[in-house]
Amino acid sequence: MKWTGPFEIVNAAGRAPLVIACDHASNAVPPEVGSLDVGDADMQRHIAWDIGAAAISRHLAKAFDAPAILCGTSRLVIDCNRQLRDPTLIPLTSDGTAVPANERLTSEHRARRISAYFDTYHDACRGVLASRCAAGRRPLFLAVHTMTDRMKGKFRPWEIALSSNDNRLATDPALAVLRKVDGILVGDNEPYDMNTDEDYSTPEHALSRGLDYLQVEFRQDMVATPEGQRHFAEIFVPAIAAAIAACHCS
Repeated sequence: MKWTGPFEIVNAAGRAPLVIACDHASNAVPPEVGSLDVGDADMQRHIAWDIGAAAISRHLAKAFDAPAILCGTSRLVIDCNRQLRDPTLIPLTSDGTAVPANERLTSEHRARRISAYFDTYHDACRGVLASRCAAGRRPLFLAVHTMTDRMKGKFRPWEIALSSNDNRLATDPALAVLRKVDGILVGDNEPYDMNTDEDYSTPEHALSRGLDYLQVEFRQDMVATPEGQRHFAEIFVPAIAAAIAACHCS
């Protein structure tokens, strides 16, 4: 994928009480970073991006007339859903694959990546949310992720999973809708819960503002094709609608 900038805002003028963020939308490496010394095949794997997440985010933005902020930089350059103190913010290895270029980073290069890609993307998220909150609106914050179907040799059976902390005002009604869908297994804080020591986007953009949120994972083997992306976006639409109604988002 060609790098086109640190972020893209889809449907910026969207009027729905919903703001979508996709932290791992792209596997692109900025030209100024150069080669990560990672093979092409590995750059297509889940270690470089959340496969299918960008397309699902676009579908949902269109379905709800909502803005979506898509990160433009591979998570192997910098992971925009990691706290700055997290050692995997700029990973040295990921799921068994070494990232040699990251081992050679100086503190200056590290600071430059944070400023150019991490801060710029999250400033875009802040801008979209701030404009709505300043107008007295309280949108639902939706963080869209996808997960590999297998990690460390263990299969993950959940086709869709929601991660949450103690605030489950949006999560519980969304889960209730999803559990009525035939043929899918829904995870509740499986395989991931919301770890505020590790996760950045939802704590920063929703929890810090007192906004309600959904944080979702779709299993990548289910959403690797355009048909799968469209299908699972459509499955998720009623769950988002239920969450918006329950939280009285505006």
